[in-house]
Amino acid sequence: MKHRILSTLAGSLVAFGVTTAAHAQTAWDMPTPYPVANFHTENIQQFADEVNKASAGKLKITVHSNGSLYKSNEIKRAVQGGQAQIGEVLLSSLANEDPLYALDTVPFLATSYGESQKLWKVSRDAVEARLAKNGLKLLYSVAWPPQGIYSKTALTSMADLKGIKIRSYSPTVARMIELMSAQPVTVQAADLTQALSTGVVSANITSSSTGYDTKSWEQLDYYFDVQAWLPKNIVFVSQKAFDALDPATRDVVLKASAAAETRGWKLSEEKTAWYIGQLKANGMKVLPASDVLRADLVKVGEKMTAEWLEKTGADGQKILDAYRKAK
Repeated sequence: MKHRILSTLAGSLVAFGVTTAAHAQTAWDMPTPYPVANFHTENIQQFADEVNKASAGKLKITVHSNGSLYKSNEIKRAVQGGQAQIGEVLLSSLANEDPLYALDTVPFLATSYGESQKLWKVSRDAVEARLAKNGLKLLYSVAWPPQGIYSKTALTSMADLKGIKIRSYSPTVARMIELMSAQPVTVQAADLTQALSTGVVSANITSSSTGYDTKSWEQLDYYFDVQAWLPKNIVFVSQKAFDALDPATRDVVLKASAAAETRGWKLSEEKTAWYIGQLKANGMKVLPASDVLRADLVKVGEKMTAEWLEKTGADGQKILDAYRKAK
């Protein structure tokens, strides 16, 4: 009798072990820089939900939005170091590591969704190769709406910005602000509202999306829709964490990533007009750039393109040539 009980117990434990193994769940933490209601975060949450569903719960990705787990400038290092397994950052925010990452914020190089997608297509392999050197695997990228200038006063030319403190979010944007004879001040998106309300900055170069998220109309009066460039966010995973998944789950992640990229670009373009409408509805004066202001900014863009090529050398020239051929 005692032997039978022990045999039954042993069998139960084996069965429990098999069941547990079959339902073992891998958990990934995913820090992101933007609010829950931002379209990038909404797209990421859908990506995470699709991975969880398609993997039958074998991989659960928990999204930590708005810099709640790690600030924007900490996310890449956290994924590299294993504190998080997957993350999202603004690609151009990495330009201090490698100037090639700044390509999509060179002013007036790619100013529409079509041009931006062509630029991404010819530069993706180079970005993937650089991330791979840091032990990271690129999953997908999504563009922001075109960038404009927010200010308290009307702008007729670049001279109107001289000496003004303008929020910067990447090394390239900081360089552009310097060339505009203004003062760049680095402020993360999550801190922008406070920076504007306390006078840390009095102007801003960003998208209609970020302007809406931060209620820029509460501190600023004008939005000049100069459509200078479309920066991109990238989503990447620790190569080590990705390789630890079984083949079927890796395939789930890749398929969900491809879907998120297609969906995200479409969503970004569709919501651009809505964001502009919201700025207007909240009393902000939305205007095109004057001919003089645009001409001033185009000159800045030409100088920055030359500087980018000088820094990136043959790699940069190869990408730029391929992009211009594709246009």
